Amino acid sequence: MEVIILPDSDAAAGLVANVIADAVRAKPNLVLGLATGRTMERLYTRLVRLHTEDGVSFANVHTFNLDEYVGLPAEDKHSYRHYMNEHLFDQVDVDLANTHLPNGVADEIDTECADYERRISDCGGIDLQILGIGNTGHIGFNEPLSAMYSRTRAKALTPQTIAQNSPLFDNPEDMPRRAITMGVGTILDARRCILLATGEAKAGIIAEAVEGPVTSMISASAMQLHPKCTVIIDESAATKLKQHEYYRWLFENEPEWESYR
Repeated sequence: MEVIILPDSDAAAGLVANVIADAVRAKPNLVLGLATGRTMERLYTRLVRLHTEDGVSFANVHTFNLDEYVGLPAEDKHSYRHYMNEHLFDQVDVDLANTHLPNGVADEIDTECADYERRISDCGGIDLQILGIGNTGHIGFNEPLSAMYSRTRAKALTPQTIAQNSPLFDNPEDMPRRAITMGVGTILDARRCILLATGEAKAGIIAEAVEGPVTSMISASAMQLHPKCTVIIDESAATKLKQHEYYRWLFENEPEWESYR
């Protein structure tokens, strides 16, 4: 795992967007794993700009989102399908047939989860997975005690996650209590992972996930086991890290990041 600290949230999102754009240029049929949430909105605004102003094409890209609420149809404005269409898919040239999210209203949820794993496999696996992190340390909806080798499945959401996300609903009580999520093991199978987090509210959990022990209580800590995972954060999210000076040195000195400095 490597950690990159940038001055602010715009710089952090901009770096992630540029890494994605370069990956798409290098492999036009990239299989891209995507996340949702308020942190990602800044990232998707940057990707749309790279498409419209710099000609980055998503025409042959396949995408797989981490999760979807159980019980919400795609057309519901609170669904993650609606979120992705609004913030990214409808604003770039991606083929919607190549954009995949779990079906939260499938008749057989277990079958849908197995099918989602199969679809990822049929595309050759995920080349680059984008991640956020929840207040409980979850990636996707892999809540505390999620197994490190778990696969796509339905999970009950914790009260903390419900409290974090329910204000996004017109009526907070309408927020579903379950979601389909890629498993921790599914995420670890991606060839490369980038975790984006910004803001002081994420500082504590970032420190635990990055510098604490690997534990099923904080599913994001499993990314310490990934051979190519980069955590990109802003100064506010870095305040509780012990090795922050080293992380800054990495970005300034590693050849991989020279073109992004």
